[in-house]
Amino acid sequence: MILITGSSGQLASQIARQAGEAGLDLRTASRAPDADRQMDFDHPETLDFSGVDTLFLTSAGYAEDDVVMRRHGAVVEAARAQGVGHVIYSSLHASGAHLGFALAHRWTERALQASGMKWTILRNGLYAELVGALVAPRGGKITTPFGNGGISAVARNDLAAAAVSVLKAPDAHVGRSYELAGTAAISAAEIAGTLGVPYVPNTFEAERELLGQMPLLPFQAPMLMSIASAATAGYLAVENTDLVELVAEPQDALTIASAVAQAMAQP
Repeated sequence: MILITGSSGQLASQIARQAGEAGLDLRTASRAPDADRQMDFDHPETLDFSGVDTLFLTSAGYAEDDVVMRRHGAVVEAARAQGVGHVIYSSLHASGAHLGFALAHRWTERALQASGMKWTILRNGLYAELVGALVAPRGGKITTPFGNGGISAVARNDLAAAAVSVLKAPDAHVGRSYELAGTAAISAAEIAGTLGVPYVPNTFEAERELLGQMPLLPFQAPMLMSIASAATAGYLAVENTDLVELVAEPQDALTIASAVAQAMAQP
């Protein structure tokens, strides 16, 4: 049996849907009442992996690093103790090494590799939908400081398809780490061009001040600024991707990001 955690989230819910369409025996786990198993990573006593052969661990990364490492560590330990044979983990692409949320991903990868269980790591690129939301026009122009560099963004739907490709034959992917960036880098200027608005990037200082006025959790502003810094420095564009090994026809990330940016700009 396959169990996927975080099934109420945007990526995991797409994986669950596509897995069902492919006829896979996949069960869901989350805090949501409609999940097959109710689990809360903050309460290890709720982690029930009985009968699970393959566990898809969706990152619980939207928190401070110590919280994420504690949550993932509890899952890895419970899975090992309860006889799970194979863990597949949704991690972060290598190009994201400079991002403020990379550390917990790398820690989890290391914990899995040392666990004694079989493992597969899907290192996901930044979501095209996230990039679109971040560069949504403000006052008729895009001001998010992403510099002139591109971002090898990838659609969530494609990442879900890659995950299902692995879930169809998990043993064929044991010990593999896949770098799942998009097939072409997109830039804030290109998104601005598709929307017909100017790209006038803020300074980092102005952007940080703007984020400080938003209702964000303490870790969120540094996380968002790290994306801006890495994009401006050119670290988020890559030349090669393993996505095409798992997904036959990846979607156009620029089109997706532009559509999200336009939608987010609506009053």
